[in-house]
Amino acid sequence: MDPNREALVEIVSYDFSWPDRFEEERAVLIQALKHWIVGTIEHIGSTAVRGLPAKPVIDIMAGVENLEASRPALAILEDLGYCYAPYKADQMHWFCKPSPSFRTHHLHLVPFNSQLWTEQIFFREHLRAHPDVASEYGALKQRLAQVHRHDREAYTNAKSSFIGPIIKHAPKYLSH
Repeated sequence: MDPNREALVEIVSYDFSWPDRFEEERAVLIQALKHWIVGTIEHIGSTAVRGLPAKPVIDIMAGVENLEASRPALAILEDLGYCYAPYKADQMHWFCKPSPSFRTHHLHLVPFNSQLWTEQIFFREHLRAHPDVASEYGALKQRLAQVHRHDREAYTNAKSSFIGPIIKHAPKYLSH
């Protein structure tokens, strides 16, 4: 399964319920993943930035020691309704819920303080701290969603020219 080709790209206005939906899911995940979590469980992606238009999918990143050690969590997450896909399997364990064609949540199990971890946190914090950049990013996302409506991978790749220059400034490690 290629998780980026299953569902349409749809960008909606910011929904003030997104932080609460993250917190509800975070509470479930803290219990379910307690044996594998190191660090924190973070709300990432555009739904984590107040006012930013986004796909209506709550992106969650949970810090794990490493991918191999967290492999047993895959079965636990399946029991919670998460669908695993080997997307970027060298960097993370990736899940969607409830199905690849209709998603309310994405979950990324990522080695804590890895490059991917740091870049995700840094980009979120940069958008939160710079509303003008967030607004520019939101407009870009809306344009790209029209162009790549049927191809999430192309949509994601098209955003890289905007994201790349920002995350290149991400420090190797962020303090939490």
